[in-house]
Amino acid sequence: MRIDKYLWCVRYYKTRNMVTEACKKNHITVNGVVAKPSKEVFPTDKITFRKDQITQIITVLDIPENRVGAKLVDIYRRNDTPAEVYQHLELLKLSKEHYRKSGTGRPTKKDRRDIDEYGNEIHEDDDEGDLNPNF
Repeated sequence: MRIDKYLWCVRYYKTRNMVTEACKKNHITVNGVVAKPSKEVFPTDKITFRKDQITQIITVLDIPENRVGAKLVDIYRRNDTPAEVYQHLELLKLSKEHYRKSGTGRPTKKDRRDIDEYGNEIHEDDDEGDLNPNF
């Protein structure tokens, strides 16, 4: 089965066109070799691809006839992605939401002043280290 059809069948990508684009950008490798969309995959092949800031590593266990339901995906692949990668993604999500929750709108006047003050502190620190302030 073609790599684009396989990744679509096991529900890693929503459309085969998305898989094709990822292949053209060299984001997908099969057994360490960059794969074109027409690359054939077989059981025991190791597929590595980057999606949603995670480098996924999967092993092909079997080839599905066509697109399978989400509950049946584990029959056709084994996810070898380390757990630390998923923990790192969770930390990234938390760090983005730390300052401002998404959807709360633009910064308030106080927020803007704090940002400007922080920027001025950085520039003042840079100026203190200069030997020639006129340069």
